[in-house]
Amino acid sequence: MEVALVHGRGGEGWTMPLPGGAVTYHADLAAAVTAIETEARGGFDSGAGGPEDDHQTATAHASSRAGAGAGAGAGAGVAEKDRNGGLRSGHDQDAPGRADFGHGHPASPRWVLADAAQDYPPLLQAGARLDRCRDLRLAERILSRVEGREPPAVTAESDPDAGTLFEREPEPVDGPAILVRLQATWLDQRRRTAAADIAGLGTLLAAESAGALVAAEMSRTGVPFDRGVHDRLLRDLLGPRPTKGMRPRKLQALADKVIDAFGHQLNPDSTKQVLAAFHAAGLDVKNTHSWELASVDHPAVEALKVYREHARVWSAFGWNWADSWVSAAGAPGAEADPALADRGRFRPVYMVGGADTGRWGTDGGGALQLPHAVREAIRAEPGWKLVAADAAQLEPRLLAAISGDRAMIAATAADDLYTELAPRLGGERSKAKIALISAMYGGTAGDAAQLVQLMKDRFPAAFHRVESAARTGEKGGLVRTWLGRTVPAPSERWWQTLNSEDGTRSATGRGRFTRNFIVQGTAAEWALVLLAVLRRELHERDLGELVFFLHDEVVVHCPAEHAAAVGEVIEQAAHTATTTLFGDMPVRIPLRPKVVDSYSEAK
Repeated sequence: MEVALVHGRGGEGWTMPLPGGAVTYHADLAAAVTAIETEARGGFDSGAGGPEDDHQTATAHASSRAGAGAGAGAGAGVAEKDRNGGLRSGHDQDAPGRADFGHGHPASPRWVLADAAQDYPPLLQAGARLDRCRDLRLAERILSRVEGREPPAVTAESDPDAGTLFEREPEPVDGPAILVRLQATWLDQRRRTAAADIAGLGTLLAAESAGALVAAEMSRTGVPFDRGVHDRLLRDLLGPRPTKGMRPRKLQALADKVIDAFGHQLNPDSTKQVLAAFHAAGLDVKNTHSWELASVDHPAVEALKVYREHARVWSAFGWNWADSWVSAAGAPGAEADPALADRGRFRPVYMVGGADTGRWGTDGGGALQLPHAVREAIRAEPGWKLVAADAAQLEPRLLAAISGDRAMIAATAADDLYTELAPRLGGERSKAKIALISAMYGGTAGDAAQLVQLMKDRFPAAFHRVESAARTGEKGGLVRTWLGRTVPAPSERWWQTLNSEDGTRSATGRGRFTRNFIVQGTAAEWALVLLAVLRRELHERDLGELVFFLHDEVVVHCPAEHAAAVGEVIEQAAHTATTTLFGDMPVRIPLRPKVVDSYSEAK
């Protein structure tokens, strides 16, 4: 069952079963959603087929495809429909309940939302939880790019006042009319999904929407954060908090070292002034990026590097950042124990699919760039633990899977893939790592070219997969991830550039992007399924709260007595994500849970 949902004013709203059901008005939308979820679960017939049945169907399709593509030539057709990732045939890829990989209760409604990032937080605030949803905005972005075009700015509007520049009297919400538009978009997307005939597309759409629920819930839950520890870390690194307009004492001392190295006054935060200082010293420095300065012989280089590292912590993750992004509310029991008064929650705003590859981003808060200098402040509350886990060498393992390279797939059985491959890729772990990363990212500097040639000789299917993606991208073609996320089509300006003197550079740059797109994008898909399964298991077993996600890493906050069980759930979720994408293909992607008190202890 799929049900469209529209918010009104003051907690009211409307729902409509799709397609063509009756519109129902609810004075308390959150209460109605909770009642519908509860009733659906209570009326579930266990004989109708549950998550296990869906998962078996999914893995059967994946197994069939994996078996057909495990030969030496697997992965040759980068954008061909039969290579685009797949768990289902085209006719059932978007059928309700068939693309959920066990995500959510099978009897729960799938709520159809214009934009979960806007529509779900008010429900969470009111105490309602959605088991699963279909996010039309996220789906439109995926489908538009499958069709070789960019998505519209607005797919379906659920709030007529959204984006209003000036305050005005709120207009009445015409819920039934908005539901009609949502239904039209929903029907159109279902038709286009089937027409695309990409076997994994339904699973990708379900996973992306599940990610939207996870993102909203993590933002509301927040990461447990100790402002007292954060202040201590900043004081140790930078000195006491300064008055407005001044640098912290220790940071100013580092700035003075930069000034002394150049021998005259300048602002080390000014790229223009730093470049001018290098030029005045007779050095032809093009920019102040670290890789440009690495080969520059001048005493200011090291001083500038250290200053910038510290300055970034101050400006991006210092006291002002904590004032803006960490809640002031103390942990439970703070009234009795003043030491708990500094406990709060860091609540970033996540952007699902913020990057073209499907990787997440953040709309403020910088959660995905937290420096090690402040990670100690992320601390479990008393009586609780953090269970952190990251996937070991995720992208190289997924390259093995999407290419069907038998030798490389066999090597994924090892805990350390680089060590396992070292005898065949230069004899040293470091060289094996360079070979794999260079193949995936197009590196040729130093020993990379020779090591990539070894990669080509020893693992031809894996090499051909990324090389073919690069060549397709250079020609302006489209490539897709395992489940079907499609690279953005080249702009008109890009095509025009091909005929100019910068044409080769533009083609090479796009080829480098498409080379990695198929791997990094598949990694994002794997992570989405992991999150969806982990979200379900943590909720159904009441084990803890998912509080943080970074590309291939998850952090769960849980009572200490549940930590071991949470670790097992994380490992099982990783296994489910792997089998959901690849069936019984013997690729291994280990996720290593670690129980810690502070995030700084996780690595």
